[in-house]
Amino acid sequence: MKTQEDMNVLEHIIMVKDTLPNKQRQLCRYILEHHQDIGLFTVKELANNAGVGTTTVLRLVKLLGFNSFFDLKKEFHDIQKDYSDKWENVQRSFGSTEEDNNHKTLSTVFQEGIHLIDKTLNPQLIENFEKAMDLISNAKRINLLGLRPYKAVAIYTELLIEEFHSKTRQLSYDSDSMFDRILQFEKNEVFIIFSYTPNTQRAVDAAKVAYEQGIPIILVTDHLSSPIASYANVILKTESSENHFTIIPIIAIVESIVIELGIRQSKTSIKRIQTLVDTLKDKKIIIDQ
Repeated sequence: MKTQEDMNVLEHIIMVKDTLPNKQRQLCRYILEHHQDIGLFTVKELANNAGVGTTTVLRLVKLLGFNSFFDLKKEFHDIQKDYSDKWENVQRSFGSTEEDNNHKTLSTVFQEGIHLIDKTLNPQLIENFEKAMDLISNAKRINLLGLRPYKAVAIYTELLIEEFHSKTRQLSYDSDSMFDRILQFEKNEVFIIFSYTPNTQRAVDAAKVAYEQGIPIILVTDHLSSPIASYANVILKTESSENHFTIIPIIAIVESIVIELGIRQSKTSIKRIQTLVDTLKDKKIIIDQ
């Protein structure tokens, strides 16, 4: 677990926000969702945008260990500069070029998916992905949880990983018994939770129980202000569409995890997959074309 000295300001805010009074918590949520713009604001502008008073801003500045709002803004500037130095990425402009109404939906959905993946892939995600993969590849067992529509994502993740890594445990099927299973987690296991706005209370409670057990948690979500964020060791944040429901960026994260895990365990994963394919062919479950 990171100490306060090892954390950047975003990680510090995630850690403390749920312990703060309502107005400071509200301010923290705003900062987490708009941290790229904090360097542009005055104290008054930040307060007005977050719907709090200027004294709330100044109290949070002191609580986070900064002498002034200027010092806090500099910290955010340094974070953005660090990411910019690591990665120069000009975002692809989004707009429909398909004028044929018969193909408008198909074109729009595809372009939106490309746009979201492009926005999701950034230096912060790449850095956190490496941390997540270190936890996953060294874990004795990979536990998975996704509720409501994200149950399908958790199951898809399990199906892909199970082809070459047998130590997975799916908690998404029966949320009533998942706490029994979480209490059986061992220290060398990892817990991957897919939880998006609006978060379910069951997912939050599951994260809290696992956190209290000392189990590393990888959270895949759309907001750093997620109530699960304070329990997570690593957060993999994806962009969400404002136009329609989509899990395209989440699937990209899942498939990246599976491929990287396969690469890291290539000595055994390639052999297991080949054995599986040979068996499926032998039993006439799959056929060559």
